[in-house]
Amino acid sequence: MRLRIGVCGAGSFARSFIPLFQAHPLVEDVALAEVLPERRAEQAARFGIRETYADLDGLCASDVDVIALFTQRHLHGPQALQALRAGKHVYSAVPMGVTIDELRRIVSAVEETGLTYMMGETSYYYPSTVLCRDRFRRGAFGAFVYGEGEYYHDMSHGFYEAYQHSGGAEWKRVAGFPPMLYPSHSVSMILSVTGARMTQVSCLGYEDRLDDGVFGPGNNLWDNPYSNETALFRTSDGGMCRINEFRRVGVSGGRSVRLSVYGTEAAYEEQADGEVWVTRDKRQEDLRPLLKCAPSGHPAREDLPEDLRADFHSGVAPVHPRDRLPDAFRHLPNGHHGSHQFLVDDFCRSCSEGVLAPNHVWAAARYCAPGIVAHESALQEGRLLEVPHLGEPPASARYLEV
Repeated sequence: MRLRIGVCGAGSFARSFIPLFQAHPLVEDVALAEVLPERRAEQAARFGIRETYADLDGLCASDVDVIALFTQRHLHGPQALQALRAGKHVYSAVPMGVTIDELRRIVSAVEETGLTYMMGETSYYYPSTVLCRDRFRRGAFGAFVYGEGEYYHDMSHGFYEAYQHSGGAEWKRVAGFPPMLYPSHSVSMILSVTGARMTQVSCLGYEDRLDDGVFGPGNNLWDNPYSNETALFRTSDGGMCRINEFRRVGVSGGRSVRLSVYGTEAAYEEQADGEVWVTRDKRQEDLRPLLKCAPSGHPAREDLPEDLRADFHSGVAPVHPRDRLPDAFRHLPNGHHGSHQFLVDDFCRSCSEGVLAPNHVWAAARYCAPGIVAHESALQEGRLLEVPHLGEPPASARYLEV
């Protein structure tokens, strides 16, 4: 089955993914929906897209097989549900949704329709996650004890410009998005390694002190006062996990998303510019040669804020399974530490073959639900709350070989 893909939203992420969708051997054609007429015309001309629509409604009424959502983060849940109800497979940028009810309804829609839903979680294919997942499956860590997932991205490092680009005149109303409602970069790094889920959480928030009209009661759609949130989780395998989501922090350089995993036999630790493997018998291994992404071979995108360009501009690392990707991708741009091409290939093959990609709907819910509950805990000054389990794939499910 060759796919007709409708891309919804012509912002920064869409511009990185459209060429990959167009080049994939399982894709027949790409259409584009964008609410801003001038942006719609400009990007359609840039990528040679003939079929365009003014909004998601137009895409849903069209004959595309797939809708790929690259819209504002708080819109993904309702839009994914609309697309599924219209009979379309869905690729969604993160997060899956911003309430537990949104997650439940999307899971239910997939179960009822049999359609494919995949969340484009870049951290799943970060080199450190790929390496830790492989070593964990081989038993090198021993039993899981503790993990750390961190997303340190100060608002001044390109976020102001990104929100202004996507949010228009009311951009501050969405820029105050609660950090823990965007948890999947951090949470997925832990859970995709161990295969467990978060079961309980206690979270604290840092009330923002900068008077820029972004965070604080009355300043945003969520009355969110917190620019930084820290959560401690219990995991279903008996371990513990700490997740940091910070938007006001004096950290820069290296990776903004970081992972550490500690087991009974070995541990992986990651900092801004160093990655190390250590074992209980005192062996150490410098992993930088395995995890360093090669240059992409393409010029950096000048349409992006300077602080965001590196995220959209990287090749693959030695640890990546590069040979599984289509040959057509070899000379195309990549990004977010080599993840973009793997995500597109996962999704296209999943839709075409009728199998589950790694970031399927139940995994997406497992990555997003913990943060939603964590934010509720922060609003209650750290009250310990249960994280709901939103289900597992059916026993009959078949999985993509990756």
